[in-house]
Amino acid sequence: MNPTEAGLKETYLIAIDQGTTSSRALLVDEKGNTVRSFQEEFPQIYPKPGWVEHDPMQIWQSVKHTLEQLACARELSAENVAAIGITNQRETTMIWNRETGEPIANAIVWQCRRTAEMVNEICGAEEIALQIKKKTGLLPDAYFSASKIKWLLDNTPGAWEEAYAGKLAFGTVDTWILWNLTGGAVHATDYTNASRTMLFNIHTLEWDEWLLDLFGIPASMLPSAHPSAFNYGFVAAGPLEGTPIASLVGDQQAALFGQCCFEAGQAKATYGTGCFLLVNTGESACESTHGLLTTVAASAPGEKVTYALEGSVLNCGTLIKWLRDNLGIITDAAETEAMARSVDDAAGVYIVPAFTGLGAPYWNPDARGAILGITRGVNRAHICRAALEAIAYQNYDLVKAMEADSCQAIRLINVDGGVSNNGFCMQFQADILETTLLRPASVETTALGAAFLAGLKTNYYASTDYLLGLRGNDEVFEPQMDDETREAVLAGWRKAIKRVM
Repeated sequence: MNPTEAGLKETYLIAIDQGTTSSRALLVDEKGNTVRSFQEEFPQIYPKPGWVEHDPMQIWQSVKHTLEQLACARELSAENVAAIGITNQRETTMIWNRETGEPIANAIVWQCRRTAEMVNEICGAEEIALQIKKKTGLLPDAYFSASKIKWLLDNTPGAWEEAYAGKLAFGTVDTWILWNLTGGAVHATDYTNASRTMLFNIHTLEWDEWLLDLFGIPASMLPSAHPSAFNYGFVAAGPLEGTPIASLVGDQQAALFGQCCFEAGQAKATYGTGCFLLVNTGESACESTHGLLTTVAASAPGEKVTYALEGSVLNCGTLIKWLRDNLGIITDAAETEAMARSVDDAAGVYIVPAFTGLGAPYWNPDARGAILGITRGVNRAHICRAALEAIAYQNYDLVKAMEADSCQAIRLINVDGGVSNNGFCMQFQADILETTLLRPASVETTALGAAFLAGLKTNYYASTDYLLGLRGNDEVFEPQMDDETREAVLAGWRKAIKRVM
């Protein structure tokens, strides 16, 4: 339902997909196809073991560059771009000066564990932890933004004074990009990103005074919070000046929406830097008793707020990158599939990639990674296979926890993200789960989720029914492994996790 009239240039949507290791700008047409895209990586900063930082200015410059490349390549302007949608790595925390727009320090990335001790000190009491979970749907952890804000204020000279004077602004990455795109005119976020800060009440959809007091954070630092599909303002400068910004959405909720999981009970798994499993729970904020999180999901314009259960594997794509960059076992991620298939099994090797602790359902920030079961006959192909299997094992644990919380079996999972292109990994995942996986023709569902929301808000797309009709031919992975083999490999994984824990 493209609104283009005869004689006018074809119009598009732009999705900004700001991830943990790179930023992308994608041009999306009325059929949900990615017409053109540009990508730019930016440095990862590791000041100490377990610490991860980003330079906020490098993030912004990477977004700006990819947008400019896209606009130049397709001669784009506000006349032929209906709207921009933004999706982003969540929880990553930055603070900047409202007057200068300059960050006060590097951003603390979602993976960073530096505030684990602080969280234990502030939230260690059982009654406080229960209250946090009741309000936010989250388990107290350094993963979320609240303790990161406090750490930046504690460790930047003069920051507390400036914060209480109203001079500093906090934002997750969506807020930072929006601030810069609008020339500092708009300081806002959406409910999905707000729900990952550990400062937002997911039931009232407001910043929570009790939580702000708990961490000592002044409310003046916080952005306004709105639905994911919302009129967030306009691009202030450059070739796209005047283009409306019509959606903000955290990457995992974006992927859930991009996979067209609009109904309660529908699930998706995104295999990216980390791996994230979400199931739509509709208008019910389902409380987990198995280490999962309750979070706000993205909703179509005019619809009631919906929720999701979420489980997070902290290291997925990072494990493959580690094989390439740290061990030198591969030169390209695509090599892992052929290498894994070149051996009959992993020769008893198990990798537990707890580089920065273990996420759901374990929530053990002190766990560290291990390669177990090495013998003289193990070679790099076995290590590659064990790495891909480790990704699947971690998600097996998530699915089983989710089934226990929802009291029903999950028999179909929509998959996306870079690692989902690995056919061996997806088949092994289907095998050990005894579950069907559907991989869409385009695995760019995170970016599509942001585009779909922006398109619905600006009437570029007519309805969610129209979006369902755009779904292409999915590749299907059906379980093939026999029961005896499945039980044997899972028993080995349980032993490996026990050793690391």
